[in-house]
Amino acid sequence: MGSVRRQASSGTDGDPRLGGVADDERKRKRMESNRESARRSRMRRQKQLEDSVGEVGQLQQANAQLVASINAAAQKYAEVESANNVLRAQAMELTDRLRSLNSVLEIAEAVSGLAIDIPEIPDPLMKPWQIPCPIQLIMASADLFEC
Repeated sequence: MGSVRRQASSGTDGDPRLGGVADDERKRKRMESNRESARRSRMRRQKQLEDSVGEVGQLQQANAQLVASINAAAQKYAEVESANNVLRAQAMELTDRLRSLNSVLEIAEAVSGLAIDIPEIPDPLMKPWQIPCPIQLIMASADLFEC
């Protein structure tokens, strides 16, 4: 009996389970393609992360500017409200003085017998938009309205 040596097949003519050079090449190319795809995916995620971090920084800066603007507006509001309270108090004081003077005029009218025109005193706080005296221009500086 002679022994015959069989050489391992390197092509497709052998057992398909053993695979051939072409199958190995396809497998290697597929692995290389998958690695490249994973690398691109990692790079894409890294860029998205960097973009998000940049956007967070911009939003934080915009938020800080808005907070500063709100604080400045609140400060201006408090100043205007305080000035308005002072003006209300002064208006009430002047209204009381006017009432006192009208009382004096009524007494003078009764004593002298002369007809004195005593105007009615409107309540300035009930309808502040109805000005009881002629309109006077109020001048304001431009920096009053700056934030």
